[in-house]
Amino acid sequence: MYTTINEDGVLNNYATEPQMYYAEYPAIWEQRKYVIQAVFATLIVTTLALVGFSVS
Repeated sequence: MYTTINEDGVLNNYATEPQMYYAEYPAIWEQRKYVIQAVFATLIVTTLALVGFSVS
């Protein structure tokens, strides 16, 4: 834990920062999975909007 003391003697505790890493570009099968998820999400939102408009 990282601790500092200011001029009044008050302790300030800071959490340790995690190790940074760079994200990797998604593989082609992951990209396809994201496309399928987007299609299903679009269908759900569109269905909910159409049901909402038809009820009102």
